Amino acid sequence: MGSWGEEVAAGYLEERGYGLLERNYRVRGGEADLILRFGESVVVVEVKTRQGGSAGAAVTAVTPEKARRVWRAARAYCRRRGISLARLRVDVVTVESGPDKGRPIVRHFPGLPPPRGRS
Repeated sequence: MGSWGEEVAAGYLEERGYGLLERNYRVRGGEADLILRFGESVVVVEVKTRQGGSAGAAVTAVTPEKARRVWRAARAYCRRRGISLARLRVDVVTVESGPDKGRPIVRHFPGLPPPRGRS
């Protein structure tokens, strides 16, 4: 379901003016599902996919450790491409399968705060 959710999330964001830059970006100790451009910002997205009725809990599945891993990948991406960290934002998108295989329910939560301490 994870790759399906990432595909749905990417399409949802692209329909809203985001430009997809990378999928499944990995660095040592970090990973990001999607990296997109939105205006002058770079938006790194953690996608959480759930079957019907449980997407509300999906956003709570981003544990402090998961947030650290996403932020680590986000910062590494910006450093490697010479992008100012001031232009960086990390979001969460939840994708829930629709009832009876209907249209998926997508929720976008902008601005996952950076973790405290070392990341």
